Amino acid sequence: MARDREPVSTSTSEQRREDAAAWSPTARYLAEFFGTFLLVLGGVGTALFTAGFPSTTDNQTGVGFLGVALAFGLSVMAGIAAVGHISGGHFNPAVTLGLLAAGRTDGRHVPGYLVSQVLGGLAATSVIAAVLSGKQGAFAAAVDSGFASNGFGASSPGGFGLGSVLLAEAVLTGVFVAVILSVTAKQEYQALAPTGIGLTLTLIHLVSIPISNTSVNPARSIATAVYGGAVPLGQLWAFIVAPIVGGVVAGIVVRLVRRRDRH
Repeated sequence: MARDREPVSTSTSEQRREDAAAWSPTARYLAEFFGTFLLVLGGVGTALFTAGFPSTTDNQTGVGFLGVALAFGLSVMAGIAAVGHISGGHFNPAVTLGLLAAGRTDGRHVPGYLVSQVLGGLAATSVIAAVLSGKQGAFAAAVDSGFASNGFGASSPGGFGLGSVLLAEAVLTGVFVAVILSVTAKQEYQALAPTGIGLTLTLIHLVSIPISNTSVNPARSIATAVYGGAVPLGQLWAFIVAPIVGGVVAGIVVRLVRRRDRH
């Protein structure tokens, strides 16, 4: 039963049992849907509309890799600020499973979170596709270019092979989950959590956009691959498996380290 008080507005209330009871499963799942929708809309939308504006051959007014990296970081910051106090602000299946492995989220909500995240991402790319359809040839051009999907080999922006992409995605997702677990571990860090998480995601994109177009988030990869065509769909498994493995390993390691510290 929810307590008769306002929940604390922090990005970590999902992990705090006294606040968790204040929100219904439906509210949590809608929050994860919205946060993932915002993340994909902001990041992928920037990649497709603004990174190479007005064209890939004449993009002097485009924002480039730096702008795309900032868009993902700012989007996750905004999502955590808006609804993080409701669901914990995961917006990413790898984060949810990593927090589960660390013992920092309630397993009852995990299936609902994963479904909500995937649906939120798909809703965002559907909106992007609808907007692109309003300009002649824009949607077809986006599909031909892979719709900002993740890839390896010929589909990697820098031509990196499968092994390099799997390693980068797993390690960077692990780093991301470890930062989330650390920055949300203590109450005094709560005000800094959205900024720390957002800047970490920005840094991760700056490192790995040339490698894989940066996933570290299966929901983001699924959302773009659906519109990207046969090649992104065929390579999608890598961007589901690697981030989840990285996130879960990070969660397990953090849990073991903290268990030793307590002893």
